[in-house]
Amino acid sequence: MLRRTKIVATLGPATSTPESISALIEAGVDVVRLNFSHGSAQEHQERAQLVRELASRQQRFVAILADLQGPKLRIARFTEGKIELQVGQPFTLDAGMDKNAGTQDSVGIDYEQLIQDVAPGDCLLLDDGRIELAVEEISGQQIKCRVLVGGPLSNNKGLNKKGGGLSAPALTEKDLIDIETAAQLGADYVAVSFVRTAEDIIQARTLLQKTGSKAGIVAKIERADLVNTVEELDAVIRASDAVMVARGDLGVEIGDAELVAEQKYIISQARKLNRVVITATQMMESMIHSPMPTRAEVSDVANAVFDYTDAVMLSAETAIGQYPAAAVEAMARICVGAEKNPATHRSKHRIHQPMTRIDEAIALSAMYAANHLEGVKAIICMTETGATPLIMSRIKSPLPIYAFSRHPVTQHKVALYRGVQTVAFDAEKMPADEVNARAVAELERLGVVTKGDLVLISKGDYANAQGGTNSVKIVQVGGRIR
Repeated sequence: MLRRTKIVATLGPATSTPESISALIEAGVDVVRLNFSHGSAQEHQERAQLVRELASRQQRFVAILADLQGPKLRIARFTEGKIELQVGQPFTLDAGMDKNAGTQDSVGIDYEQLIQDVAPGDCLLLDDGRIELAVEEISGQQIKCRVLVGGPLSNNKGLNKKGGGLSAPALTEKDLIDIETAAQLGADYVAVSFVRTAEDIIQARTLLQKTGSKAGIVAKIERADLVNTVEELDAVIRASDAVMVARGDLGVEIGDAELVAEQKYIISQARKLNRVVITATQMMESMIHSPMPTRAEVSDVANAVFDYTDAVMLSAETAIGQYPAAAVEAMARICVGAEKNPATHRSKHRIHQPMTRIDEAIALSAMYAANHLEGVKAIICMTETGATPLIMSRIKSPLPIYAFSRHPVTQHKVALYRGVQTVAFDAEKMPADEVNARAVAELERLGVVTKGDLVLISKGDYANAQGGTNSVKIVQVGGRIR
């Protein structure tokens, strides 16, 4: 069974060699993530080049996602590298303190604007919420707190405010430089961290377009302020090409109890608005050190598949983990297992809603026809930009969608779309009356269809015309195809 849910894997020290990256691709990775919070521009460029070369050898189109760091919301460093906080003890976050001089009683902060963003009564969360501090007093450059939940605390741990409300801009000076790096290495997607408004996405897109890049923009949903306002969340989704449910910081800010419902809403809303959605963070965290996932992790991945996420993401599991390829293989098995459930095969998506675009009407009509006509084994979509297969992929279906395109940019971009595979195909170089037959012959060559199978083909009257999809045809393999 062909896997429909895509897998994003983060590269890092554990996956920086040709052998380790090749193993990830062979295991089934669809998108690699370059985490710009770590590593140099040169390291990212070298890894991106390796991915392109090794994927090409395996005849795969693997997309590259450049993930911008965003504002550095972290504490500074301790003299001894680590302390142990006790419940009830006073502890101070000091913006004026030497960044390397943290003690049992206080530590510096990289995000000095925090002084203006908090007030007595607020709750601050450190190290993914493992440490909780109650703000008692603001004095000069010091935020005097009391420990509510203690434990070990080490250098450079993340910092959040419960309920949101931090004013740090989404794009920093470092991000502006990294956008140029992302363009130079040919990233297919660029992720913006700690998005607050749609304006953050518009700014990132403008800067990216100035470099000549055609990369899609991914909005990382990780701020409580954003998810607490439905209108702003919808605006961010609309402004983006894809969204990421970044469950680490989001879960810390809104609380674990609210996270699952929020994840389901974001996935549903992204699909309604014809946007791609990635579910991320700690999906198979135990596989950093274990060759097998826990049953809870299996259920977590499967639940995201049932929600119809486009992709599931691995972070530390493949960046620093001991079993990176095994983590991808395990995630692939879980996705395929979940996709066997009949609930993932039928859809009522937008069936009672009006449409304003011809290509959208064709795409959705084609999917409903394919889902309900016995004998259809595959869908061929002739595409320039990937817009039509994106709309098709919003419909639940067990059938593979093949994006036939002459553009490598498009072929890499659709690697993130659920249920969409890509085939290099240039209809412009063929007689018009032979295009359909040659496309079906290509699927025969790939072993996707055999004689007697039905294939649905969507395309426009004019080959290679952007946004021109206006027809759909159903043909039989082995018959006369025009």
